[in-house]
Order: sequence, then C-alpha cells, then structure tokens
Amino acid sequence: MQEFEWIDDCFRVEEQKWGTWRSYDKEGNGIITSLQKELCISATRWYLKNKQEGFVESDVKYEGVVGGKL
Repeated sequence: MQEFEWIDDCFRVEEQKWGTWRSYDKEGNGIITSLQKELCISATRWYLKNKQEGFVESDVKYEGVVGGKL
C-alpha cells in the first residue's frame, strides 16, 4: 500500500501527469482539481468545511440536454 501525506487527516493531494493537482478523500474519491497545489489544498478545505456545515448540496445532478422545442 502506498503512503500518502494526509492533509488535516482528511484528504490528500496528488500531482497528475498533465501538471494539475487533484485532492482525494480517504476512500479515494476525487474532490477538487486545481492548477496549483496550494489552491487545491485551500479549495478542498473550503469545500469540506461547507459540506460539514450543510452548505453543499450533495447528489445534485445537472443535464446538458434541453427538453422541448427551442
């Protein structure tokens, strides 16, 4: 098993092969993608704080198709 540096004991960040940074929770689910490591960390902290406080609507799905006639 690979060792990771856990940030705030909640998530980790990895540099992707194309130069972006992505954060993951302990289950391995992707959270945030960013161009810089520091921005990825701060955005993930903000997201998780808001999710904990109930500001994030989970399971919201949006469709890219408009029904009906235009």
